[in-house]
Amino acid sequence: MSGGKLHIGSTIFKNPVFLASGPAGYGIEYGDLINLEKLGAVVTKTISLMPKEGNPGARLKETESGLLNSVGLENVGARTFFSEKLPELLDLGVKPVVSLACEGREKYLNLLEFAAEEDGVDAVELNLSCPNVDEGGMAVGTDPESVRWYVSKAKDILESSTVLAKLTPNVGNIAELAVISQEAGADGVTAINTILGMDIDPVTGEPVFDRITAGLSGPAIMPVALRAVWQIVQAVDIPVVGVGGISSVKGSRKFFAAGASAVQIGTALFYDPGLPERIIDSL
Repeated sequence: MSGGKLHIGSTIFKNPVFLASGPAGYGIEYGDLINLEKLGAVVTKTISLMPKEGNPGARLKETESGLLNSVGLENVGARTFFSEKLPELLDLGVKPVVSLACEGREKYLNLLEFAAEEDGVDAVELNLSCPNVDEGGMAVGTDPESVRWYVSKAKDILESSTVLAKLTPNVGNIAELAVISQEAGADGVTAINTILGMDIDPVTGEPVFDRITAGLSGPAIMPVALRAVWQIVQAVDIPVVGVGGISSVKGSRKFFAAGASAVQIGTALFYDPGLPERIIDSL
């Protein structure tokens, strides 16, 4: 980082504070709450080739120290995103990082080809780690050779874009996945996505979510995310973007001290949208 700016791959970010994919929506939803131009970047909701309705049943459940979600990558699909959402975000002066779904291989290659033809795709984040879908996501992100394939294809097809690989913590050795991502050409890695959890209705005794399991985010997972960032930083030479449970300026400082080049704010946006700007002011 020089002069407050952060360089990852071929992309220059004005500062190292991003909104995280998922809670940030398409970014434009926060236009009345956050000075979006002040941010280093907004990582968009994950985009799939075709529109997705997401999972049926309950999708969100607050816990004592976090949030369980089973949204299932609901999104408008590539065509609508690139023709409507992304231009609107760019008009707001935002640096977007487009989160791409890692679905089945044919769909994924088509999505990459689609993105390669669009303007404004300066940086992407590969969602190799969503725990709430049947196809792709964590299913590919826990397999080292699949991680290598998905990252290498993104680098081949999106030649001029910066590629971040977002990794799952639901493995025995997340640093191994970071090393493989680096070997496959990733310009940086993002750690972590949500941790697999569940909840049960105490009255009915039934699982809250139709898919039984869901992804846990929020303050409860910060020590896990911090450990993952620390381990990855020791293993790779590319920038590491830390995300997971940051709910205060002090929390963000811990990630930078662990070696993160940037941080993303996710679940805290729901109750403290001013946090990203306070972190920027504290740098």
